Amino acid sequence: MPDSLMYAEDYFVVLETNQPEQFLTVSELLEKLKLVLQNLNFGDLPPDVQKIETVGERAKYLIDTSCELDLGPGKYLQWYAVRLEK
Repeated sequence: MPDSLMYAEDYFVVLETNQPEQFLTVSELLEKLKLVLQNLNFGDLPPDVQKIETVGERAKYLIDTSCELDLGPGKYLQWYAVRLEK
C-alpha cells in the first residue's frame, strides 16, 4: 500500500513572472490565489472557474485541479506540489 505522504500537498513551489521561485504552504498559496483572482477580469478566467461563486472556492478549486493560471500575454503563475525534506 502506498504511503499517504506520497499524496500530501503541504508545500508548493510557485513560479511567477519576474519573481524568484517561492515555497509556500497550502494556506499561503490559497491566499495568494485569492489576491490574484480578485485582480483578474472575471471574463479572463477559465470557464470552469467562472462557474464557481466565491473567490475562496475558486482558489481552492485551482489548487486541487490545476497548476497554472493564465495572467495575460507574457505573464504566468504556476504552482507545483513539493515535498520538503528536513
